[in-house]
Amino acid sequence: MSKVKVSAFSVSLDGFGAGPLQSQENPLGVRGFELHAWFQKTDVFRKMHQLGNGSQGMDNDFAAKSFENVGAWILGRNMFGPIRGPWKDDSWKGWWGDEPPYHVPVFVLTHYAREPLPMKGGTTFYFVTDGIESALKQAKNAAQPQDVRVGGGVSTIRQYLTAGQIDELHLAFSPVLLGEGESLFAGIHLPKLGFKPVQTTAGEEATHVILKRA
Repeated sequence: MSKVKVSAFSVSLDGFGAGPLQSQENPLGVRGFELHAWFQKTDVFRKMHQLGNGSQGMDNDFAAKSFENVGAWILGRNMFGPIRGPWKDDSWKGWWGDEPPYHVPVFVLTHYAREPLPMKGGTTFYFVTDGIESALKQAKNAAQPQDVRVGGGVSTIRQYLTAGQIDELHLAFSPVLLGEGESLFAGIHLPKLGFKPVQTTAGEEATHVILKRA
């Protein structure tokens, strides 16, 4: 059965999924990249970006697993780019160059319409203006019989959590204290939403926690 998952989502020890002041220079907010140091060292990441070999081990295993059986993604607009307001033109095509790492349909939440954007390697970005339910319905239709991965950012994950639409969370807790930024769980009662931790595994650079909803 198809699931809706958050996978390999990096979180600081004090619960932030991104730093403050996101911009083109700091797409994950100030110090946000520190959350992802574990992932950037893995063989999965380095080969994905044609940087040669990377580290093997538990972190790499979790990174690889996060891409398994994914038939579609959902991203918030901030994850696609730093642009605010109406699209001035179609020149911004994401952070990832001509061949993004998704290789499946990606549904981007936005308030402003834009034509679908096909990219090399099988990724097509679809811009959804009528809300999270519509994006999820389209993603599930595109993904069947595979899973839908909600990639972020923090606001998007929080919306799907509070709507009761996430089945499984894989969080990678990095040994970082940000002190400020975008809090992933502030005001969200995970037990009331039915989540329980089912696995905790220490990796080389992060601690991986899997939570599933009953």
